Amino acid sequence: MTATSEPDDSFHVFDTTLRDGAQREGINLTVADKLAIARHLDDFGVGFIEGGWPGANPRDTEFFARAQQEIDFRHAQLVAFGATRRAGTTAEKDPQVRGLLASGAQVITLVAKSHDRHVELALRTTLDENLAMVRDTVAFLKAEGRRVFVDCEHFFDGYRANPEYAKSVVRAAREAGADVVVLCDTNGGMLPAQIQAVVSTVLADTGARLGIHAQDDTGCAVANTLAAVDAGATHVQCTANGYGERVGNANLFPVVAALELKYAKKVLPEGRLRDMTRISHAIAEVVNLTPSTHQPYVGVSAFAHKAGLHASAIKVDPDLYQHIDPEQVGNTMRMLVSDMAGRASIELKGKELGIDLGDDRELVGRVVERVKERELKGYTYEAADASFELLLRAETEGRPLKYFDVESWRAIVEDRPDGTHANEATVKLWAKGERIVATAEGNGPVNALDRSLRVALERIYPQLAKLELVDYKVRILEGKHGTQSTTRVLISTSDGAGEWSTVGVADNVIAASWQALEDAYTYGLLRAGVEPAA
Repeated sequence: MTATSEPDDSFHVFDTTLRDGAQREGINLTVADKLAIARHLDDFGVGFIEGGWPGANPRDTEFFARAQQEIDFRHAQLVAFGATRRAGTTAEKDPQVRGLLASGAQVITLVAKSHDRHVELALRTTLDENLAMVRDTVAFLKAEGRRVFVDCEHFFDGYRANPEYAKSVVRAAREAGADVVVLCDTNGGMLPAQIQAVVSTVLADTGARLGIHAQDDTGCAVANTLAAVDAGATHVQCTANGYGERVGNANLFPVVAALELKYAKKVLPEGRLRDMTRISHAIAEVVNLTPSTHQPYVGVSAFAHKAGLHASAIKVDPDLYQHIDPEQVGNTMRMLVSDMAGRASIELKGKELGIDLGDDRELVGRVVERVKERELKGYTYEAADASFELLLRAETEGRPLKYFDVESWRAIVEDRPDGTHANEATVKLWAKGERIVATAEGNGPVNALDRSLRVALERIYPQLAKLELVDYKVRILEGKHGTQSTTRVLISTSDGAGEWSTVGVADNVIAASWQALEDAYTYGLLRAGVEPAA
């Protein structure tokens, strides 16, 4: 179905995640994946969603059929991608062009050659015939009632080689009725000043409405996109999280954020910018790629502060070390606690965790020294918020938070003659006045410890049944060599509603893992609202 409300046509945000973004190595989208991403993009409020090339493969053909039946597009218009007609025929007779009409999409993007060498070597036709192919295909689709955008492939490289011919392709598209002519930096080799100069010249010389499609091979795709806007482009093509072939495309989210917050252009429906972080992470989940923690605007580290000097300033005014309020893009400020932490870092982190440290300077100083002492031994709290909160609560309340007391634990790895291994762990502990001994097997010693701890505690604390270990990282710390080195373990745990990380450090990986597991279970019970033991 088409969008229920006509978008503002003065500026286009065009997303091509489902076509160009899907060409990234490691991404293989099913039809269900494409439908899910399309819903997220429409929810975000982009104006156009390029769904793929109907007729080129069964998956894209199925997607267009299902999308128009199953998605009630509120903001976006669905776009079909294809090519100009083949040489030596007409658009009306070209099966590929007919397939674009059959898709039902009311907006069609045509890719056209604008580099003279590509015309002669790839299309194996004449420069004049290529112009005829552009004119004929655009005019035919316009006569059929379709809106038409033309992507001038390899435009900037073609302009460098033969500027007059590259501009003649733009003119041919405009004169045939193309709504937008998109200049593509297909090889991704351009720089912002070059983009701005070329777009300005082409706009002045052709009078066409111009768009920009930038690849990120120089790391400048976002900057190049904005440079094109500075030069007069009113249509930007991007992909969610910068997905795309080779190193990727212009990233939709920093482009949109810059347009809204830096250029004061209203390119999204009211209030949708605040959903940007959620949408970015949701799409990353669909494509099964871990969200980039350092991505501008939406990364979990985008507004994370570590140095004590920064924290002191942020305590006075967050804007002193942040270029925007993170809530504008649905993100949050985070204070990272490390051996760089000062009093302000601890106070702000306590506030973030809902722990009021008041004006107790002695308490804050004690926490600062405790953190620095622990980090000297190898602990890291910037990546283990849950362990830090437990440390902070212990210092605040004068005793560790306890739901159980461990008497002992052991893990056994048995090497069998057939080359397999058996892993078994036994835990002895006290909980609610009861001594419990539990044994379990696992696919490794740490997994066996995890299972034995569950066996021991789930009857008394049924809330633990929801807990799931979702990530496990081991790092050998500097200072000693080989098997004598100190080991740090970071464990991420989820209860289905949220995720937290805990840390353990010891002279062997099993002991470090046990510390992190013990903190993970303790924090899980705290999150569940269980009262700790007296």
